[in-house]
Amino acid sequence: MLRYLTSGESHGKSLISILDGVPANIELNIEEINLELKKRQSGYGRGGRMKIEQDKINILGGVRGKKTLGAPISIEIVNKDYENWTKYMNPMEDADFETRKVSNVRPGHADLVGCLKYDFEDARNVLERSSARETASRVAVGAICKQILKNFEIDLTSHVVQIGEHKETNYYDFDYIKSNVDSSEVRCVDKTLEEQIIATIDKTRANGDTIGGVVEVRVKNVIPGLGSYTHFDKKIDGQLAMHLMGTQAIKGVEIGIGFDVAKTSGSSVMDEISYDDEKGIRRVTNRLGGIEGGMTTGEEIIIRCAMKPIPTLYKPLNSIDVNTLKPYQASIERSDCCAVPACSVVCENVVAFVICKYFLEKIGGDNLQDLKSNYESYLKRLGDRGWKR
Repeated sequence: MLRYLTSGESHGKSLISILDGVPANIELNIEEINLELKKRQSGYGRGGRMKIEQDKINILGGVRGKKTLGAPISIEIVNKDYENWTKYMNPMEDADFETRKVSNVRPGHADLVGCLKYDFEDARNVLERSSARETASRVAVGAICKQILKNFEIDLTSHVVQIGEHKETNYYDFDYIKSNVDSSEVRCVDKTLEEQIIATIDKTRANGDTIGGVVEVRVKNVIPGLGSYTHFDKKIDGQLAMHLMGTQAIKGVEIGIGFDVAKTSGSSVMDEISYDDEKGIRRVTNRLGGIEGGMTTGEEIIIRCAMKPIPTLYKPLNSIDVNTLKPYQASIERSDCCAVPACSVVCENVVAFVICKYFLEKIGGDNLQDLKSNYESYLKRLGDRGWKR
């Protein structure tokens, strides 16, 4: 079973991940993994922290000569900013607990409830782990999963479809998004919309505020049958939603036309099924986003995620001191004005993990050769039933 754990604080020594369940003999391209990390750090609206960090992975175990060993893969991403925080964040020696103490808790963050739950007087203990800095680990894990999936021509991309009130209205196919998204500062392939978004981010920053948006993740060449209808926790859409909602600042997930199903008749929601000798079994439309009954249909998977505005504001909201209960303005931590473009990269890699997990469970195999053999066997059986890739 593919699984992973992450560890580390935002200003600690490093971020650590352990990815378990990767088959043997998968060749890894470290440059491609680091490129994903670089994309996560990029994007119009990012803050000063991104000027300090230049994230790169250091693989500590589970790989030899660029090929996976079938053992757990341990990954380190060093926090360069730890040099500036050593006396505050040192894990094994005396630390300065007062200078960087956060007691004026911030609305929208984990600060207050974390202090109540774990009995802390200093929200620093909470915000260091709840920080979106942790998503660098998830990107590294997802980037490895992408390299497993590409052996089977499964590909992913993502883009920004809305920031603030500026919303994409045109449809762009997978290949167009994949070819153009990285050239956009806001990961938006609609150039007119890109200009409007940049102007809105500038205005938002000038006002000391933050802004959120919506990102879309696409997955193509996924085979039918990943996931299952047999129990709720085996449904792949349920797992996708859980992993994405577990990503910092995500407040909503929809698949296909999503919430529009509530205002649309059934005949305009369901994807009719057709068959011909050349294409095999196909859906005439893809309104349900490539998933039916908790299983992939073989059509393109389309997922959208709503990201809330970052809650750290340079014009802070009213709050309280968690220890004295007196009213104060919330603390200010160095922050981004808009991280929606980076969020698209994070969500894409989170989706990659879930797709890879279900793919490995369905196909099975301890090494790449067994995977390929089992995969071809499954494709042949699907072909005998009328489905063609």
